Amino acid sequence: MAVDYIVIVVYLAGMLAMGWWGMRRAKSKSEFLVAGRRLGPAMYSGTMAAIVLGGASTIGGVGLGYQYGLSGAWMVVTIGLGILALSVFFSARIARLKVYTVSEMLDLRYGGRAGVISGVVMWAYTLMLAVTSTIAYATIFDVLFDVNRTLAIVLGGSIVVAYSTLGGMWSITLTDMVQFVVKTIGVLLLLLPVAVVKAGGFGEMKAKLPTSYFDPLGVGGETIFTYVLIYTFGMLIGQDIWQRVFTARNDRTAKWGGTVAGTYCLAYAVAGAVIGTAAKVLYPKLGSPDDAFATIVKDELPMGVRGLVLAAALAAVMSTSSGALIACATVANNDIWSRLRGAVKASPGEAEAHDEVKGNRVFILLMGVAVICAAIVLNDVVEALTVAYNLLVGGLLVPILGGLLWKRGTAQGALAAVAAGGLAVIGLMAGYGILANEPVYYGLPASLAVYVAVSLATKPTDETVLAAWRERIAGRAPEAVPEPAPAHQ
Repeated sequence: MAVDYIVIVVYLAGMLAMGWWGMRRAKSKSEFLVAGRRLGPAMYSGTMAAIVLGGASTIGGVGLGYQYGLSGAWMVVTIGLGILALSVFFSARIARLKVYTVSEMLDLRYGGRAGVISGVVMWAYTLMLAVTSTIAYATIFDVLFDVNRTLAIVLGGSIVVAYSTLGGMWSITLTDMVQFVVKTIGVLLLLLPVAVVKAGGFGEMKAKLPTSYFDPLGVGGETIFTYVLIYTFGMLIGQDIWQRVFTARNDRTAKWGGTVAGTYCLAYAVAGAVIGTAAKVLYPKLGSPDDAFATIVKDELPMGVRGLVLAAALAAVMSTSSGALIACATVANNDIWSRLRGAVKASPGEAEAHDEVKGNRVFILLMGVAVICAAIVLNDVVEALTVAYNLLVGGLLVPILGGLLWKRGTAQGALAAVAAGGLAVIGLMAGYGILANEPVYYGLPASLAVYVAVSLATKPTDETVLAAWRERIAGRAPEAVPEPAPAHQ
């Protein structure tokens, strides 16, 4: 394993070096949080693909392939479909808003009254997403170095917190590009063909496995529908995803670069399912489907190549973890803390810009420590991720898409929808269980019904607010963030 260790150590050292380099570029709030809104198509596509294809998509995707066969690709396919839908229908308008968070978009659309409540929901989602990604370090470092769970989480989490705190989005963008290349080589170009060959080819795989493993709908229609509700819709509204859209140089980059990233996700989905199916042929009696990835890498790949593929898994986890971490810190600082203390937007100037960078850097560090501690305490990745996406989709999908698509939606309707959807999801998870489908099935319609009813029953949004919104959505207004509403609103 010595060669594999060298590959991994060089990779981790490179991540920290890029964090240091990114620190030299992040001199303003815009550069620190959204990479100066300057990413071109290549970097934008790579980083967008990197953030959505994390440990769940890599290790979990292979595990679903091991359990269900080719239909195990559906989870990652729905993620890709979400990125495609976001890119084609919404990303250009989102990029033109020139904001930093989803809650700022809601403030612009509804008149400055969506703030703290939507911020808290989004913060809970990004926190849980960062925690689940950090927990995944335990699996990878256990395979690599045979270290205990806590040490693995602290080691992996500390590296991500270090480079994210140093350079913000610039560091994360640079590391994500490297991670995207490593994942592409490690998973698509190395592990996929090796797994298929070792399993005897597709003919041998079909001969040894039940026909259900090659049924495109074998995972079940209800499961696929749930994936669409949670992951496809989740991709449309997550702060971690929107913050990447904000980095795009222009509308065209956001639209076409995102389309490329979504298409890449579809290919990655199929690759993971095929690798898992091959693993089922090679190791038919693994204790857990999630062990399939580590087992096939450890037993079937030569040294050096094995290290690169494990680095690919590490890259997948790190890209999602760092993206969720900066999103969590951005929401905590800009949408919650700033509003609660009654802060107003700083006037332009080098000193203020420097202070804003420092403030956001402190919040990344604080949120990073909180994420590592929570990851040590929690054990169930699936439950934590399900809670995160249920809250996100049940609480925020309707107000966000309603604001983008329906002129008659009001601030009162948006706040009522957040409360109704969020409380319904929490109550249904308590009643049916965290992993049940009912919370999102019933919570989403409840949010929609309340949004429409309250919006129609209340006074329409002021025309001045709507006019300013139309100017921003068309890209004709200067970058500005509305003054935070008082905390009691």
